Amino acid sequence: MKITVLGAGSWGTALAKVLGDKGHQVHLWSRRAEQAAAIRSTQRNDAFLPEIVLPATLTATHDLEEALDQADMLLVAVPTHGLREILPRVHAIVRTPIPVISATKGIEQDTLMLVHQVIEDEIPWTKGMFVGLSGPSFAMEVALGQPTVVVAAATDAGLAREVQRAFFSDGSFRVYLSTDVLGVELGGALKNVIAIGAGASDGMGFGNNARAALITRGLSEIARLAVHLGAEPMTLAGLAGMGDLVLTCSGSLSRNRHVGFELGRGRKLTEILGDMRQVAEGVRTTKSAFELAQREGVSMPIVEQVYRVLYEDKDPKAAVWDLMVREASLEFLP
Repeated sequence: MKITVLGAGSWGTALAKVLGDKGHQVHLWSRRAEQAAAIRSTQRNDAFLPEIVLPATLTATHDLEEALDQADMLLVAVPTHGLREILPRVHAIVRTPIPVISATKGIEQDTLMLVHQVIEDEIPWTKGMFVGLSGPSFAMEVALGQPTVVVAAATDAGLAREVQRAFFSDGSFRVYLSTDVLGVELGGALKNVIAIGAGASDGMGFGNNARAALITRGLSEIARLAVHLGAEPMTLAGLAGMGDLVLTCSGSLSRNRHVGFELGRGRKLTEILGDMRQVAEGVRTTKSAFELAQREGVSMPIVEQVYRVLYEDKDPKAAVWDLMVREASLEFLP
């Protein structure tokens, strides 16, 4: 197949490599012409995955029409806040419905829409053609061909199986199926918020007990909101829920954990983000998640404290204190 990948960051490039290694003809679109030219010249993405040699089946381009020409599938791997910029351009070029796979994890600010809702809002023909791809998967490890397991979620089981076949690589990239698009997307987005909290805990020097508590109670909050919005509870116990949450809260390659860790050490958010070359989706998602929980009347105390640290400059130690002295309650709320 010919598959177009929108977004030449580490995640988009890693997934493009998986597809290219499978023999698909992959067009990797970059919003920067100089980056696309450099990838074509060296067959490497020196900005994000410099150690990785990309397959000959992968071509980088800045020309969106060239990237989308006769595409059989479209993989979206741009940050959530960049979707509204690129999607109308895609809609103007692609008129025949094709499967749209999202590897983007976030909740749009202001509208509080999930990724599939944003895509459907801008490109109406994607309704019923959307597949969410999520799970515990650091880009570098995927690009290195290390064993990785993810989940593909679509309301159309046949479409999910088509995407599963496109990505499934024996020994390195395994794909499970789900029909719970909502749960898979919420798990992938909200775990980044909890990872900032877990990183801050580590940065302040707290131990394994604190991190385990944040992961466990964070999962409870994610599941509470997701189920309230109509997701299946078991989805949050799976790859897009617990799996991705554990990885992002504890792995050294986690950008969101890094943000939290540096906050815990006393650095300011603007300084931390200024030193980063890649997007930490959890920073924007925290604001969206906090506002979504407020709108829906769902209790998410960890999300609230992460929000107050990021957006109200609250001392992380004070945030931990406020979490620890909350009124005692049941572990599982009725």
